[in-house]
Amino acid sequence: MGRKKLYKFLCILTPVIMILVLFFSIENIPDTVFVRSKLDVKSNYLLKLSESKGNAAAAVGKFQNSGNVSSKLDVKLLGLIRVKSINVKQVPEMSLYPGGTSIGVKLNTKGVLVVALSDVEAGMGKVSSPAAQSGIMVGDTILSINDKPIKSAEMLAYQINGCQGKELKVVIERKGESIVKRVKPIKVQSDNKYKIGLWVRDSTAGVGTLTFYDDKTGSFAALGHPITDVDTGTILSVDKGELVSSSIVSIRKGVRGTPGELKGIFINENNVLGKITDNTECGIFGKAEKKVLDGSKVKPMKVSLRNEIKPGKAQIITTIDDKGPKYYDIIIEKLLNQETPGPKSMVIKVTDPELLSKTGGIVQGMSGSPIIQNNKIVGAVTHVLINKPDTGYGIYIEWMLKDSKLIE
Repeated sequence: MGRKKLYKFLCILTPVIMILVLFFSIENIPDTVFVRSKLDVKSNYLLKLSESKGNAAAAVGKFQNSGNVSSKLDVKLLGLIRVKSINVKQVPEMSLYPGGTSIGVKLNTKGVLVVALSDVEAGMGKVSSPAAQSGIMVGDTILSINDKPIKSAEMLAYQINGCQGKELKVVIERKGESIVKRVKPIKVQSDNKYKIGLWVRDSTAGVGTLTFYDDKTGSFAALGHPITDVDTGTILSVDKGELVSSSIVSIRKGVRGTPGELKGIFINENNVLGKITDNTECGIFGKAEKKVLDGSKVKPMKVSLRNEIKPGKAQIITTIDDKGPKYYDIIIEKLLNQETPGPKSMVIKVTDPELLSKTGGIVQGMSGSPIIQNNKIVGAVTHVLINKPDTGYGIYIEWMLKDSKLIE
């Protein structure tokens, strides 16, 4: 290729590359930004944010002061072309009790979750699942049958058998949408009962870690990731849920290829510490009494927003034995470009010799352990990398504050 042709090619290619870079930069500009004060915005807060993420398009912004805690920022390309309008919300300084205590979680689902479909053994041999034939799928939640709410597997079986073979009106929920299905049960000769060929789950239980508690509102947050069904991966809808005391009785150390686990037991299940109201991408949330902090000697701490967190040394507070919560050293290796709520916001690595010797790093049951940097709560532990048990993910505390409704 001659020099002239190469020059022409580069002249054409360069603007195209610049346009693509600007396009992806604009896509990465957040729709909502939380700030401490409007002064943060006026002092080029968004410029710093966008530079750190490579968003060249956010180099110029015009702040529209509405006089409220929620305002707008117009992002302009080269100071001339408006490309996006961003919500800027002011977040006051707040102090919360960091968790780190082991908690028992008991959750009853809203309706019943379909975890499998099966053929039905009728008089003439096996018949394909009537539920499957009607369009019901694994992962659907059955809310009602013939307009009667379904709250347990036992109630579902009772309503199906009570129809005496007549067609059922089944209301399911799929990806947040209510759908009506019509199902005709089949009589099973072995037990003389009507069935529609499915398996369901209506509850779950396990051990996790408390992230924070707000004594002003009684709000708590835990886990940092959703409770999902073990078979379908579906996020469980909450009908009712409870926090109870738990105790760690043993540790299965994590090794490459096999995640470790904190094995715990529930203590005094009748003594309910709190009520779970929400199960989201960012954890479980609800209201609790201050006794949920029993065994913890921590004092309230301020929280850090995303732009205030830095890669580097930090600590987690977690419980791995009957001695209660304790600080352990970690490093925040990387802050991820994450503009929508989710449990994978930062990459963390355990460096504490004691924790590494006892657990191998991050293990199941440790989810929700608060991450502390500069004496502020910055996030919570969420996942471990299976092939690197000393390394895993954490969630920005900002996301958990949002889902707990402590910030808008």
